[in-house]
Amino acid sequence: MKKLFLVPFLFFLACKQVYKPRNIENVTIKEFKIDSTSIRAIKVKDTNSVFYAGSNGDVGFTTNNGAIWNALNIRYKDSIIPHFRSLAFNGKDYFALSIANPALLYKISDGKFTLQYKEEHPKVFYDALTFFDDNLHGIAVGDPTENCASILLTSNAGNTWQKLPCKNLPEIAKEEAFFAASNTNIKTIGKTVWIASGGSKARILKSTDFGKNWTITQTPIIQGDGPQGIYSIDFVDENNGIIIGGNYAKPLENRANKAITTDGGKTWQLVADNQNPNYKSCVQYVPNTNGKEIFAVGKTGVSFSNDGGKTWKDVSKDSYYTIQFVDKNTAWLSGHQKIGLLKL
Repeated sequence: MKKLFLVPFLFFLACKQVYKPRNIENVTIKEFKIDSTSIRAIKVKDTNSVFYAGSNGDVGFTTNNGAIWNALNIRYKDSIIPHFRSLAFNGKDYFALSIANPALLYKISDGKFTLQYKEEHPKVFYDALTFFDDNLHGIAVGDPTENCASILLTSNAGNTWQKLPCKNLPEIAKEEAFFAASNTNIKTIGKTVWIASGGSKARILKSTDFGKNWTITQTPIIQGDGPQGIYSIDFVDENNGIIIGGNYAKPLENRANKAITTDGGKTWQLVADNQNPNYKSCVQYVPNTNGKEIFAVGKTGVSFSNDGGKTWKDVSKDSYYTIQFVDKNTAWLSGHQKIGLLKL
């Protein structure tokens, strides 16, 4: 019986192909001009469709590969223009969240927008917004107004949002905050969420129960100064992830600005230290590449790794804030007054 079982098992192993990462030397990005707005948050739908939220109160989209762009222009009480840097999708509706005071969280559905949450505070500043895999639970993170991160939660697909009290969160350090650079300093898989901080500390807040309970861990990413820290985080599965950032004020520096984890964020190891890429605002795994292929983008250009982040190549000098993949061959990007389309 053992021999009969062994033969098909060995045949299976022999036929199973190991993914071979691509060797990409350079990329060409098709640029679409989007006037009068800076775009740091996008949500991709497919190779033809992407939605964005911009700095001029605009939430726009294309559904025909960039041939035509449409946008809603949102105003609060006719006088306040929301500066959006966060955008999320729950499978049905989009949600855009503004920075600064007042914080305004809008639901966008069927060409109409509705204010779902408002917060007024001199220190209010929300940085990122996303939904969990079930599309019922959602989460937003913002800079502290007290001695903890500002965390908004929803469990009903975004119909109502509640701010988590500080008694349920780890204490944040003085001058520790978060970066509204690409809507990617937050990542969810299943019930788990990771949030990356910067400033005086560069740490990871983690919850495994939709944001009810939290832990916080240190990372070796450069920290101690306002513009230093982690700007983006991504995970390929519940154990393997990557963080990237640096110093926004000194974007050419590449010391202690990239790290990976293999234990779900408990510990982090620096990679490509004192090597490019330098400061980046967004890092994303390429889908269906076994965690080997990664892109990082920022104002200093686009970089690519085919070994899980250990080594990198600069593949474009084009400046973008964020990137999001549709599949292993297609990604949308956004930047200052532009959207990009990358095909590999």
